[in-house]
Amino acid sequence: MDQIDIELIDIGVNLAHDSFDHDRDAVMERARDAGVGRMVVTGASREGSPKALALARAHPGVLFATAGVHPHHASEYTDECHAELLELHAHPEVVAVGECGLDYFRDFSPRPAQRKAFERQLEIAAGNGKPLFLHQRDAHDDFMGVMCEFEGRIGPAVVHCFTGTREELFAYLDRDWHVGITGWLCDERRGLHLRELVRHVPANRLMVETDSPYLLPRTVRPQPSHRRNEPMYLPHIVEELARDRGEDPARTAAATTATAEAFFRLPARG
Repeated sequence: MDQIDIELIDIGVNLAHDSFDHDRDAVMERARDAGVGRMVVTGASREGSPKALALARAHPGVLFATAGVHPHHASEYTDECHAELLELHAHPEVVAVGECGLDYFRDFSPRPAQRKAFERQLEIAAGNGKPLFLHQRDAHDDFMGVMCEFEGRIGPAVVHCFTGTREELFAYLDRDWHVGITGWLCDERRGLHLRELVRHVPANRLMVETDSPYLLPRTVRPQPSHRRNEPMYLPHIVEELARDRGEDPARTAAATTATAEAFFRLPARG
C-alpha cells in the first residue's frame, strides 16, 4: 500500500452503505493506518443522510457528514423530506448540503423531479451558508442553469467525483467551484482524459475522494477479489494524481488536505 506521511481527507465516502455493515470498524482502521485521518460521509438519500450523521456523531473529529438527496432519489423529495433535511443540518457534524444535483445518464428519477429536488436543496444552502456537495452527470447545461439561478446566494461548492469534459471543468473553475477527484482517474477506459485535465485545477480548488464502495481504482495492485473500494486506497489516488500534475505526492497531499479543511470548515486538529 502506498504511504504518504501527510494526513489525507477523503471528502466522499459512502460509509453508511450496507456493504460496510459487517466490517465498518475495520475499514476505518485500515483507512487510519493508510494515513486517511478524516472522512466526510456522504448523505445521499432520505434514508442514508441520518445514517451518515449517526456515524459522524459516533466518531467525533474523524467522521463528518453531508446531508442531501442524490438525483437518483429525487422522487422521494417531499415536504416532509425537506423538513427532515433542515433538522439534520442543525447538527454541526453535517458540514455540507448534498449530495445533490442532476443525473441524466441514469434518469432514475424524472428530470423535472431532479431539478425540483436540486433547487430545494440549493435553498437550504442559501439559508444556512454551508458548502455544497454536488453531482452532475450528462446534465451540464441544466445543472449550470439551476446553479446560476442561485448565484450570489450560495457559498462554496464542490463538483464531487468529477469525470467531465474540459469545457465543464473550466466552467466550474471560472466560478471558483472546487472539484473532487476519485479513482475514475485510474480507469484507462473512461478516465484517460482526466490525466491531462487535472493539471489545470488550482491547488486551492482540488480535493480527493474514494466514493467508496464504488470506483475501486483499476491500477491498485493486487486488485481485491470483492471489488469493493474503501478509503485506504486514497493514497493510491493521490499518488496517481500527483504524477499527472507533475508534483511530489507530499505536495498534492498537503494541498488537498488544506483545501478540504478550509472548504468544509473542519475544526483544527489538536
